[in-house]
Amino acid sequence: MPYRRLPNTDQARLRALKTALEMAAKTDLERLPFSQHSLHSAKTFTPNFESAIIQYRSAYRNQASKNSAYNEALKKARLYVSHFIQVLNFAIIRGEMKPEVREFYEINRNERKVPSLALESELLEWGKKVIEGDRKRVMKGGSPIYCPSIAVVKTRYDQFEDAYYHQKMLQNITNRAADKVSELRPTSDEIILKIWNEVEEYFIDLPDEIRREKLKSWGVVYFYRPEEKKKLESAKLQGNIVFEENREC
Repeated sequence: MPYRRLPNTDQARLRALKTALEMAAKTDLERLPFSQHSLHSAKTFTPNFESAIIQYRSAYRNQASKNSAYNEALKKARLYVSHFIQVLNFAIIRGEMKPEVREFYEINRNERKVPSLALESELLEWGKKVIEGDRKRVMKGGSPIYCPSIAVVKTRYDQFEDAYYHQKMLQNITNRAADKVSELRPTSDEIILKIWNEVEEYFIDLPDEIRREKLKSWGVVYFYRPEEKKKLESAKLQGNIVFEENREC
Protein backbone atom coordinates (compact mmCIF):
# COMPACT_ATOMS: atom_id res chain seq x y z
CA MET A 1 0.00 0.00 0.00
CA PRO A 2 1.18 3.57 -0.63
CA TYR A 3 2.53 5.37 2.40
CA ARG A 4 1.94 8.93 3.50
CA ARG A 5 4.90 11.28 3.68
CA LEU A 6 4.84 14.68 5.30
CA PRO A 7 6.42 17.57 3.37
CA ASN A 8 10.20 17.72 3.69
CA THR A 9 10.88 21.11 2.06
CA ASP A 10 9.61 24.56 2.91
CA GLN A 11 8.00 24.90 -0.51
CA ALA A 12 6.16 21.60 0.01
CA ARG A 13 5.04 22.67 3.48
CA LEU A 14 3.68 25.91 2.10
CA ARG A 15 1.95 24.08 -0.74
CA ALA A 16 0.28 21.66 1.70
CA LEU A 17 -1.01 24.52 3.84
CA LYS A 18 -2.27 26.51 0.85
CA THR A 19 -3.99 23.46 -0.66
CA ALA A 20 -5.88 22.85 2.58
CA LEU A 21 -6.90 26.51 2.77
CA GLU A 22 -7.94 26.71 -0.88
CA MET A 23 -10.07 23.59 -0.56
CA ALA A 24 -11.57 24.88 2.67
CA ALA A 25 -12.55 28.13 0.94
CA LYS A 26 -14.59 26.10 -1.58
CA THR A 27 -16.21 23.84 1.02
CA ASP A 28 -19.17 24.44 3.31
CA LEU A 29 -18.15 24.54 6.96
CA GLU A 30 -20.37 21.58 7.87
CA ARG A 31 -18.56 19.48 5.23
CA LEU A 32 -15.06 20.60 6.18
CA PRO A 33 -12.96 17.44 6.78
CA PHE A 34 -10.87 19.03 9.50
CA SER A 35 -11.62 21.06 12.60
CA GLN A 36 -12.33 24.77 12.86
CA HIS A 37 -9.36 25.01 15.19
CA SER A 38 -7.06 23.57 12.52
CA LEU A 39 -8.54 25.92 9.93
CA HIS A 40 -7.94 28.92 12.17
CA SER A 41 -4.37 27.79 12.88
CA ALA A 42 -3.61 27.38 9.18
CA LYS A 43 -5.17 30.75 8.28
CA THR A 44 -3.22 32.54 10.98
CA PHE A 45 0.09 30.80 10.42
CA THR A 46 0.40 30.45 6.63
CA PRO A 47 0.87 34.15 5.73
CA ASN A 48 3.64 34.50 8.32
CA PHE A 49 5.35 31.34 7.11
CA GLU A 50 5.14 32.43 3.47
CA SER A 51 6.48 35.87 4.32
CA ALA A 52 9.43 34.34 6.19
CA ILE A 53 10.26 32.11 3.22
CA ILE A 54 10.07 35.05 0.79
CA GLN A 55 12.32 37.17 3.01
CA TYR A 56 14.88 34.37 3.27
CA ARG A 57 14.96 33.81 -0.49
CA SER A 58 15.29 37.53 -1.14
CA ALA A 59 18.15 37.85 1.35
CA TYR A 60 19.91 34.82 -0.09
CA ARG A 61 19.62 36.10 -3.67
CA ASN A 62 20.90 39.51 -2.63
CA GLN A 63 23.90 37.98 -0.90
CA ALA A 64 24.65 35.66 -3.81
CA SER A 65 24.43 38.51 -6.33
CA LYS A 66 27.23 40.34 -4.51
CA ASN A 67 29.55 37.32 -4.29
CA SER A 68 31.25 37.90 -7.63
CA ALA A 69 32.20 41.50 -6.84
CA TYR A 70 33.33 40.51 -3.36
CA ASN A 71 35.53 37.68 -4.61
CA GLU A 72 37.13 40.03 -7.13
CA ALA A 73 37.91 42.58 -4.40
CA LEU A 74 39.33 39.79 -2.23
CA LYS A 75 41.51 38.49 -5.06
CA LYS A 76 42.90 41.94 -5.92
CA ALA A 77 43.63 42.90 -2.30
CA ARG A 78 45.44 39.61 -1.66
CA LEU A 79 47.49 40.08 -4.84
CA TYR A 80 48.56 43.66 -4.04
CA VAL A 81 49.37 43.07 -0.36
CA SER A 82 51.40 39.97 -1.25
CA HIS A 83 53.16 41.75 -4.12
CA PHE A 84 54.07 44.71 -1.91
CA ILE A 85 55.73 42.47 0.66
CA GLN A 86 57.60 40.61 -2.09
CA VAL A 87 58.90 43.91 -3.52
CA LEU A 88 60.00 44.92 -0.02
CA ASN A 89 61.90 41.64 0.32
CA PHE A 90 63.54 42.10 -3.09
CA ALA A 91 64.73 45.57 -2.05
CA ILE A 92 66.29 44.05 1.07
CA ILE A 93 67.94 41.28 -0.95
CA ARG A 94 69.40 43.88 -3.35
CA GLY A 95 70.79 45.78 -0.38
CA GLU A 96 68.63 48.85 -1.00
CA MET A 97 67.05 48.45 2.44
CA LYS A 98 68.17 46.86 5.67
CA PRO A 99 66.41 43.76 7.04
CA GLU A 100 65.38 45.82 10.07
CA VAL A 101 62.75 47.66 8.02
CA ARG A 102 60.59 44.51 8.16
CA GLU A 103 59.92 45.32 11.80
CA PHE A 104 57.87 48.35 10.74
CA TYR A 105 55.42 45.82 9.30
CA GLU A 106 55.57 43.56 12.40
CA ILE A 107 57.56 41.00 10.43
CA ASN A 108 60.68 39.37 11.88
CA ARG A 109 63.74 41.05 10.40
CA ASN A 110 65.06 37.68 9.13
CA GLU A 111 61.73 36.41 7.76
CA ARG A 112 61.81 36.25 3.97
CA LYS A 113 58.48 34.55 3.40
CA VAL A 114 55.26 36.38 2.70
CA PRO A 115 52.84 35.84 5.63
CA SER A 116 49.85 33.64 4.94
CA LEU A 117 47.02 35.58 3.35
CA ALA A 118 44.82 32.57 2.64
CA LEU A 119 42.12 33.52 5.16
CA GLU A 120 40.11 36.71 4.95
CA SER A 121 41.02 37.46 8.56
CA GLU A 122 44.72 37.13 7.70
CA LEU A 123 44.36 39.49 4.77
CA LEU A 124 42.54 42.02 6.95
CA GLU A 125 45.27 41.78 9.57
CA TRP A 126 48.28 41.96 7.27
CA GLY A 127 46.78 44.58 5.01
CA LYS A 128 46.53 46.95 7.98
CA LYS A 129 50.04 46.10 9.13
CA VAL A 130 51.50 46.74 5.68
CA ILE A 131 49.73 50.08 5.23
CA GLU A 132 50.48 51.34 8.72
CA GLY A 133 54.02 49.94 8.67
CA ASP A 134 54.88 51.67 5.41
CA ARG A 135 53.53 54.96 6.74
CA LYS A 136 55.86 54.66 9.75
CA ARG A 137 58.82 53.64 7.59
CA VAL A 138 58.45 56.62 5.25
CA MET A 139 57.97 58.99 8.20
CA LYS A 140 61.35 57.77 9.46
CA GLY A 141 62.92 58.83 6.18
CA GLY A 142 62.50 55.66 4.14
CA SER A 143 62.13 55.86 0.38
CA PRO A 144 58.70 55.11 -1.12
CA ILE A 145 58.17 51.71 -2.70
CA TYR A 146 56.73 51.60 -6.19
CA CYS A 147 55.11 48.97 -8.35
CA PRO A 148 52.90 48.68 -6.42
CA SER A 149 52.86 51.89 -4.45
CA ILE A 150 51.36 51.82 -0.99
CA ALA A 151 48.60 54.15 -2.27
CA VAL A 152 47.46 51.52 -4.76
CA VAL A 153 47.73 48.80 -2.13
CA LYS A 154 45.61 50.89 0.25
CA THR A 155 42.97 51.48 -2.44
CA ARG A 156 42.68 47.76 -3.14
CA TYR A 157 42.69 46.96 0.56
CA ASP A 158 39.99 49.52 1.37
CA GLN A 159 37.80 48.16 -1.43
CA PHE A 160 38.19 44.66 -0.02
CA GLU A 161 37.54 45.77 3.56
CA ASP A 162 34.33 47.60 2.56
CA ALA A 163 33.16 44.61 0.53
CA TYR A 164 34.05 42.23 3.36
CA TYR A 165 31.97 44.00 6.00
CA HIS A 166 29.12 44.55 3.55
CA GLN A 167 29.13 40.84 2.71
CA LYS A 168 29.16 39.97 6.40
CA MET A 169 26.14 42.21 6.90
CA LEU A 170 24.32 40.44 4.06
CA GLN A 171 25.27 37.05 5.50
CA ASN A 172 23.87 38.07 8.89
CA ILE A 173 20.61 39.17 7.26
CA THR A 174 20.40 35.85 5.40
CA ASN A 175 21.19 33.88 8.56
CA ARG A 176 18.53 35.71 10.56
CA ALA A 177 15.97 35.06 7.82
CA ALA A 178 16.97 31.39 7.69
CA ASP A 179 16.67 31.14 11.47
CA LYS A 180 13.16 32.62 11.30
CA VAL A 181 12.06 30.00 8.75
CA SER A 182 13.68 27.26 10.84
CA GLU A 183 11.87 28.53 13.91
CA LEU A 184 8.51 28.28 12.12
CA ARG A 185 9.00 24.80 10.63
CA PRO A 186 7.91 22.82 13.73
CA THR A 187 4.62 24.76 13.86
CA SER A 188 4.13 24.20 10.14
CA ASP A 189 4.67 20.46 10.53
CA GLU A 190 2.36 20.33 13.52
CA ILE A 191 -0.49 22.06 11.68
CA ILE A 192 -0.05 19.94 8.55
CA LEU A 193 0.07 16.71 10.55
CA LYS A 194 -3.10 17.62 12.44
CA ILE A 195 -4.98 18.56 9.26
CA TRP A 196 -3.86 15.42 7.43
CA ASN A 197 -4.81 13.18 10.35
CA GLU A 198 -8.24 14.77 10.57
CA VAL A 199 -8.79 14.57 6.81
CA GLU A 200 -7.80 10.89 6.78
CA GLU A 201 -10.16 10.18 9.64
CA TYR A 202 -13.01 12.03 7.89
CA PHE A 203 -12.73 9.90 4.74
CA ILE A 204 -11.86 6.64 6.52
CA ASP A 205 -15.00 4.77 5.44
CA LEU A 206 -14.48 5.30 1.70
CA PRO A 207 -12.93 2.60 -0.53
CA ASP A 208 -9.15 2.85 -0.69
CA GLU A 209 -8.79 4.26 -4.21
CA ILE A 210 -11.58 6.82 -3.78
CA ARG A 211 -10.27 7.72 -0.34
CA ARG A 212 -6.76 8.38 -1.66
CA GLU A 213 -8.15 10.60 -4.42
CA LYS A 214 -10.11 12.60 -1.85
CA LEU A 215 -7.07 12.90 0.39
CA LYS A 216 -4.91 13.95 -2.55
CA SER A 217 -7.34 16.76 -3.38
CA TRP A 218 -6.86 18.07 0.18
CA GLY A 219 -3.09 18.01 -0.20
CA VAL A 220 -2.28 14.73 1.53
CA VAL A 221 0.68 13.16 -0.28
CA TYR A 222 1.09 9.43 -0.78
CA PHE A 223 4.05 7.58 -2.29
CA TYR A 224 4.44 4.10 -3.66
CA ARG A 225 7.29 1.95 -2.44
CA PRO A 226 9.77 0.88 -5.15
CA GLU A 227 8.34 -2.63 -5.48
CA GLU A 228 4.77 -1.30 -5.61
CA LYS A 229 5.76 1.24 -8.22
CA LYS A 230 7.27 -1.48 -10.41
CA LYS A 231 4.09 -3.57 -10.20
CA LEU A 232 1.94 -0.60 -11.14
CA GLU A 233 4.21 0.33 -14.02
CA SER A 234 4.04 -3.25 -15.24
CA ALA A 235 0.27 -3.19 -14.98
CA LYS A 236 0.22 0.09 -16.88
CA LEU A 237 2.20 -1.45 -19.72
CA GLN A 238 -0.30 -4.30 -19.82
CA GLY A 239 -3.16 -1.80 -20.11
CA ASN A 240 -4.75 -2.85 -16.85
CA ILE A 241 -4.31 0.39 -14.93
CA VAL A 242 -3.53 4.03 -15.51
CA PHE A 243 -0.61 4.90 -13.32
CA GLU A 244 0.19 8.44 -12.37
CA GLU A 245 3.79 9.10 -11.38
CA ASN A 246 4.37 10.37 -7.87
CA ARG A 247 5.37 13.97 -7.78
CA GLU A 248 8.03 15.08 -5.35
CA CYS A 249 6.63 17.31 -2.68
